[in-house]
Amino acid sequence: MSWQRWLGVAGCVVFLVGWMAHAQDSAPRTVHVFVALADNQSQGIVPVPAKLGNGEDAERNLYWGSAFGIRAFFTRSGDWIRLGCAQGPKNEILERCIFQNRTAKVYLVADGYRGREIRQAILDFLDAASGGGVETVNAGSPTARLAIRGGANLVAYVGHDGLMDFQLVRVPEKRNETRRDVVILACASKQFFAPAVRASGAYPLLWTTGLMAPEAYTLKSALDGWIARENGEQIRDRAAAAYDKYQKCGLRAAQRLFATGW
Repeated sequence: MSWQRWLGVAGCVVFLVGWMAHAQDSAPRTVHVFVALADNQSQGIVPVPAKLGNGEDAERNLYWGSAFGIRAFFTRSGDWIRLGCAQGPKNEILERCIFQNRTAKVYLVADGYRGREIRQAILDFLDAASGGGVETVNAGSPTARLAIRGGANLVAYVGHDGLMDFQLVRVPEKRNETRRDVVILACASKQFFAPAVRASGAYPLLWTTGLMAPEAYTLKSALDGWIARENGEQIRDRAAAAYDKYQKCGLRAAQRLFATGW
């Protein structure tokens, strides 16, 4: 091969690699959040005021419609646009909301599960972490289709750690080689979720080592770092700083509460 032809081939390869990297960077990224609404009656939580602990009341629920619930907090955030909220796609889900980040090509789909359906919420989360149950949703226009559940880039669980109270009838196992990050905001999630997360093949980007309040400011701060493509330790530090800001527990205590990786 002549040197002129070699240079031509090399140039094509460089162009192709650059184009693929650009396409990957410009493709939308999706986050799917599974929220088990707080429920005084069916969950082993420390009872909260009745209006916050009604797992059938999405409007006022502690983890969904209240000030620091996922739907309310992201709706008020200046960094996210709420594209819409509607009845969930199945009976276990009271409401599904879709948000778009204002500055990055990132979409967030949040499902609010009835409190009594916490077992299904956790199973669906782990199934998504394994790459299962890929679903597509409309993100504001018929041409904007997003892959969620097992097609999402990051999946998160927010709510009571139900694995403290029950065992799952099955543990979803890894379906493919696609990398998926998981965030689990629940009490002592590293201890109780570790076997299931390992079986799913997902990477534990952020989880917890002790008792905590699974509120939306922690998830929002972690996503800020994930969107910026920060590493796990940086994301952990963001989450800890946010948790300390709202809980006034001390930064060191908050840093001990959160962990990243294995």
